[in-house]
Amino acid sequence: MPRIDVDALQTILREAAIAEILPRFRRLDDSMVKQKTEAIDLVTEADTNAERVIKARVAELMPEALFVGEESVAADPSLLDRLDEADLAVVVDPVDGTANFAAGLPLFAVMAAVVSQGETVAGIIYDPMGDDWFVAEKGGGAFMKRPDGGAERLQVAAPMPLAQMVGTCSIAYLPAESKPQVLANLAKVRVAANYRVAGHDYRLFASGHTHFIMFNKLMPWDHLAGTLIVQEAGGYVARFDGSAYRPEHRTGGLIAAANRESWELLRREVFAV
Repeated sequence: MPRIDVDALQTILREAAIAEILPRFRRLDDSMVKQKTEAIDLVTEADTNAERVIKARVAELMPEALFVGEESVAADPSLLDRLDEADLAVVVDPVDGTANFAAGLPLFAVMAAVVSQGETVAGIIYDPMGDDWFVAEKGGGAFMKRPDGGAERLQVAAPMPLAQMVGTCSIAYLPAESKPQVLANLAKVRVAANYRVAGHDYRLFASGHTHFIMFNKLMPWDHLAGTLIVQEAGGYVARFDGSAYRPEHRTGGLIAAANRESWELLRREVFAV
């Protein structure tokens, strides 16, 4: 595994947020927000400017790495194919939860993952509003870190019966024919929420505040960092068919749970799509 300066990478995310994201929060006008594929898929000046800054800084820190940012892929989709073949890559979501950010909701994140030969080896989720990071390196555990040097190890919640589970799930990209059944099945759990920001779904789960996560759309910038953090915090992650989630996967759904038994219960009783 290549030597990765995770501290430097997490600092890059924080400094980009301070310079390009936070000054624009609740200060966007219509000219600063654009629709991409549909009304719920937005990009703002904060996204593009933050990614530009992060890309330049990553090029200095890791010049040998392929940079794959959400907005860069929007301009050049072939980057995703190059990610699948890269010896080393940094995958970035400059503003995860753009719709929240554009609406003035203080629930968004900046995320980065390092991929080495098809395997995620480091993940970072920075919360600009709370000014802290969730960080994991493969095999090294997962931690919440603060700028003052404080750190706490992360641990997922203990398994719970289905009727007592609290979790988050994104149904927006489920097949239309599956949505009614999944929505009905969610009555079997205690709480099912959707905060429209994958980074905070993963943070909640990795810190033991929820019991499951479900996604159907699997773009790498949304999930590589979070799934590694969840696994290093003791959680179980797999696609709907039970296979391991990897950087090359774009489809197949994803469920995270406290352990394999909880995962199988959720897959069978709730997310049997």
